[in-house]
Order: sequence, then structure tokens, then C-alpha cells
Amino acid sequence: MALAVKLEVFEGPLDLLLHLIDKNKIDIYDIPIVEITEQYMEYIRQLETQDMNIMSEFLLMAATLLDIKCKMLLPQELNEDGEAEDPREELVQKLLEYKMYKYMSFELKDRELDASKNYYKEPTIPKEVAAYQPPIDYDELFADVNLNRLHEIFRATLKRQEDKIDPIRSQFGRIEKDEINVDEKMVFIQDYIRSHKKFSFRKLLEKSHNKMEIVITFLTILEMMKMGQITIEQDNLFDDIIITSKEVVE
Repeated sequence: MALAVKLEVFEGPLDLLLHLIDKNKIDIYDIPIVEITEQYMEYIRQLETQDMNIMSEFLLMAATLLDIKCKMLLPQELNEDGEAEDPREELVQKLLEYKMYKYMSFELKDRELDASKNYYKEPTIPKEVAAYQPPIDYDELFADVNLNRLHEIFRATLKRQEDKIDPIRSQFGRIEKDEINVDEKMVFIQDYIRSHKKFSFRKLLEKSHNKMEIVITFLTILEMMKMGQITIEQDNLFDDIIITSKEVVE
């Protein structure tokens, strides 16, 4: 009959090491690395799992223990201060941190269990009582308020309003959209040309009310000149431009 061996389940290699240290009542600051390594390797031999991630963690710690064991057999190395370095120091630090987090998890678990035992009674206060608000005593409320105090409150309020103003954006102007119908403006210009035959470009621009109308007028004149519907004359530089309809020329 085969002997059944029951293995304890540990959350990881550090958990196993802490168990071995507690089981053997060992000082965590002076771990007998040879003894602990042998017990750790014995557990690894009995461990049966198909999860390679779990096995790799335990095997990595086994390699670390063997590395520490080898370093302890060699002459001790000295640090910059001339003191001997303990190969177990890093492992001890990790064990202490893990032990602290483990005990903290136990404490949180106990608090969770204690909290689950608490029950609270739903409020049964009448609506009239819950909605009651004590009357305001204005004499008490304004007991320390005088003209100087009111002036300070007023200035503080103005100061908060001024602080909200962006000194850069507050200087920006307002961009307004020019409401203009381009097609209607072009028809107006064409009718103006047919009715006046020959006229000053300046007179035509005087019919515009904003920059957008001036731009449309200028583009319309250029387009009509390109299509051969009008001719443009200017005797001297900066003189007024004279526009003539081709109907008159012909």
C-alpha cells in the first residue's frame, strides 16, 4: 500500500520559507541556509503541479537559496566600509516585507469579518421632524457685522470676481459674423453696371456697408472683366478707376 503524503499549500516561495523558519523556530536574521535549503528542496521534490508559472517561482527561489549557500562557503566579501557582506541580507529583507504584508492581510480580513457582524437600523424619523429647520436668529447672525465688516466683504467679493477674469482673453475682441447674401450682392453689382454704364469704382464701393461686401464687390468686378463684360481704365497711379460696360463700348 502506497504511503499518501499530504502537502500544505503555500501562496508562494516566500510563504514556504516563512513556514519553514517558524516551524524550526529559527531567527529570521540568522537563517541556517544549509538546513533551510534542504527542507525547501524536499518540498519541491514532492510538489506536483502542471502550472509552470507556479513551478518557476519555486524553482527560482531554489536557485537563489543554492546561490546563497555557495556564497557562504566562499570567503566573505567586504563592502566599501570594510564590513563583511552577508549573502542572506537581501533574502531576509524580502522575507520581512512579505511577513509584514501577510500580517496586514490577516488584520484586514479580521476587520472584514467583524464588519460583517454589524447591522444598522434604517432611520424611522418622521418626515416632519426630518424636514424641520430651526429658525434663523438674525440678531445672532449679524451680531459682529458693521459697516467696516460689510465693506471688507464687498471688497473681497469684487476681488474674487476680478481674479476670475483672464487678463489675456479679456482683451480679445468679439468676432461677429457678417450676414450677407453673396448671390444677391453680385446681382446688385451687375444691375448697377447695366444701369450706370460708365461710373467710378469708388462710387460703387460706397454702396458697400462692411468689409465683406467690399471683397465681394472687388471679386465680382474682376470676374466680369475676365469675362469681357466690362473694361477698366486708370490714367495715373492712384487715380480713380473708371468702369465701363461693354454694351456702351460696342
